[in-house]
Amino acid sequence: MKIATWNVNSLKVRQQHVLDWLQLSQADVLCLQELKLTDDKFPRTDFEAAGYKSWFAGQKTYNGVGILVRDGVSVDEGSVVRNIPGFDDPQQRVIAATINGVRIVSAYFPNGQAVGSEKFAYKMRWLDALHDWLIDEIKAHPKLALLGDYNIAPEDRDVHDPKAWEGQNLVSPEERAQFVRLVGLGLTDSFRQFEQPEKLFTWWDYRMLAFRRNAGLRIDHILLSAELAATCSACEVDKVPRKWEQPSDHAPVIATIG
Repeated sequence: MKIATWNVNSLKVRQQHVLDWLQLSQADVLCLQELKLTDDKFPRTDFEAAGYKSWFAGQKTYNGVGILVRDGVSVDEGSVVRNIPGFDDPQQRVIAATINGVRIVSAYFPNGQAVGSEKFAYKMRWLDALHDWLIDEIKAHPKLALLGDYNIAPEDRDVHDPKAWEGQNLVSPEERAQFVRLVGLGLTDSFRQFEQPEKLFTWWDYRMLAFRRNAGLRIDHILLSAELAATCSACEVDKVPRKWEQPSDHAPVIATIG
C-alpha cells in the first residue's frame, strides 16, 4: 500500500494539483494538511469522480486536514476521529481512520512562530497531547502511521543551513526533543530507513528563490510503528509538484508499506 502526506497550502488553490498528482502517483492513501476551507467547501464529489473517498476536518482560512482513500481500499467508517481526544482545541489539526487494517493519522503540527512565544507554548502543549494520545493508539493499533507536516526538522542534515537556523523555530532543541519523544513510542522515521540523497527537503520558502537554491527544510514526515516499519520498502520525496505553476511550498512524501 502506498501512503503519502502533502501540505497543499490551500486545497481551493491546489485542488487540480492534488487530482493530477493522485493520477501520477497512484497513491492508495493521501493525507492532506492546510486545507484552509470549511467542510461544506471540501470538493468531495470531485475526488469521488477521480476514484477517491475522503474524510476531513476543515476550518476557514487556516489549518484543516484530510484523508483521501482510493476506491477498493477498505475503510472502517466507525474508526474516524477528528482532533486529539481530550485536548480542547478549536484548530482542526488531526484526523485519523483505520484503512486496510492500518491506523492512519493525518496531522498538521502547529508552526510555533518563535521560540518563547505563546504560539510556541501552544505547540508544546499540543505535542504533549499528541504524544499521550498516541500511547493508547499504538497499543490499540500495532499497525500505525503518523503522517503530516510536523513543522520540525529533526536533525541538522534536515536543514539547508544549520548554522543560520540554529536555535530558531522548527529546529529548536525543544521541538527536536518532542520528535525524539514520538520516535520513543516505537515509531520509525520511514525516510531514514533508506539511503537518501543529501540535502533532500520537503519545504522551501516562496521567497528568495529558495526552491531554486534548494534552501529548504525536511519538516514533512511519515513515522511508522514497528510492525509497519518492518514492511516498508521505500520512502521518497516527490519534488515534481513543487515545480508546477502556483505550487504549494511543500512537496509530497510517499512511503510504500506491506
